[in-house]
Amino acid sequence: MFVNKLSLQHYRNYDALNLDSFGDVNLILGRNAQGKTNLLEALLVLALTKSHRTSKDRELISFGQDHAAVSAEVEKKYGTVQVELRFSNQGKKAKLNGLEQRKLSEFVGALNAVMFAPEDLEIVKGTPGVRRRFLDMEIGQVQPSYLFHLQQYQKVLVQRNNLLKQAWGKEAELAVMLEIWNEQLVEHGVKIIKKRKQFIKKLQKWAEQIHDGITGGSEKLELSYLPSFGEAETEDEAVLLEQFMIKLSQMKDQEIRRGMTLAGPHRDDITFYINGNEAQTYGSQGQQRTTALSLKLAEIELINEEIGEYPILLLDDVLSELDPYRQTQLIETFQSKVQTFITATGIESINESRLQNASIFHVQEGQVQR
Repeated sequence: MFVNKLSLQHYRNYDALNLDSFGDVNLILGRNAQGKTNLLEALLVLALTKSHRTSKDRELISFGQDHAAVSAEVEKKYGTVQVELRFSNQGKKAKLNGLEQRKLSEFVGALNAVMFAPEDLEIVKGTPGVRRRFLDMEIGQVQPSYLFHLQQYQKVLVQRNNLLKQAWGKEAELAVMLEIWNEQLVEHGVKIIKKRKQFIKKLQKWAEQIHDGITGGSEKLELSYLPSFGEAETEDEAVLLEQFMIKLSQMKDQEIRRGMTLAGPHRDDITFYINGNEAQTYGSQGQQRTTALSLKLAEIELINEEIGEYPILLLDDVLSELDPYRQTQLIETFQSKVQTFITATGIESINESRLQNASIFHVQEGQVQR
C-alpha cells in the first residue's frame, strides 16, 4: 500500500494543499504548532473516517470555513484507488473513485494506516477506555462488519441507559421494553466480544515475537482480554449470549439503581503481562514503552496477514522519544517494507543514517516545501 498523492482543503491550518512525490520514507520537519501532525492526522482520518485527536469533526474544518476535504491517491496490490472524505455541518461524505459510499463502513479499509505517537504509551498505562478505543480502531480497519455491530451496540446502549434512568419504581411497567433492549444489546455485544478475542489472539502472536526480539529474549509479553462477564477464552457465540443474558439478569436491580448498563463490551479491558507481571502496575516506563512499541509493530504484521498487504505507518514525533536501540529496532522494521511518514522538529533527533533515500518535507505555518 502506497500513498502517491495527498490533497487537503480547509483542513485544520491548511487552506489548500496538494502533495505528491512521496517516497518509501517521508520526513516531515518543522517547529511545533506548524501543522506536521495535521498531515498525519489527515491520512489517519482517510483510513478510519475519524480523528485520533478529537471526536468533533467540526474541529477538522478551518476557522471561518463551512467544510473540509481530504483526498489521496492510494496504490494497492489490485490497482490505484482515489479516496476522499468531506466534512461539513451536514456530516461526512465518503467517496471511492468518485463514487459516494452509502455507509462509512464501506469506505473504511480502502486505506489502512497504523499510527504511533507518544500518547500511545497510554494504551499500556492509561484507562480501559483508551484500550477499548485502540481495539475498536484497529479491528474496524480490517473487519468492516465490526464497525457495524459497534455502532448498533452504542445506539442500543444509549437507549437502554435512558430506559434504566426512568425505571426506578416502574420495573414491572418497563420490563417488556427492557427485555427488547437486552436482546438487541446482547445480539451486537457478543459479535464485538468474539471479534475482539480473535483479534487479541492474533495480536499476541506477533507482539510476543516482536517483543522478544526487542528485549533480546529477556522478556515475554502476554495479552489477556478481561470481559465484564464470562471466561476470557470463550468465543462460542451461543455461550457468550447465554452468559451475557444471565449477567444482565443478575445486575438488573443494581443497574436500575445506578441508571446505567454495567456489563458488556463497553466495560471490558485488556491486561498486558511482562514475565507474568502486570505491565500497567509493575512495569517500568521503559518496559511500558517497549510494550506499546511491540503492539504497534504487531499491528503492521497483523494487518498484512489479514488483507495481504502492509498498511502505511505514521510516526508522530515518536523517534525522538525512543532510545537509540529502540529507534533502530523500529526503523529496521519498516525500512523497505512499509511506506512511512515521520514527523520531527529536526533531523538531528532521528538516526538519519538508518534511513535510506528519505523524502524530506518542511512545514511552516500550513505551508509545505520539499
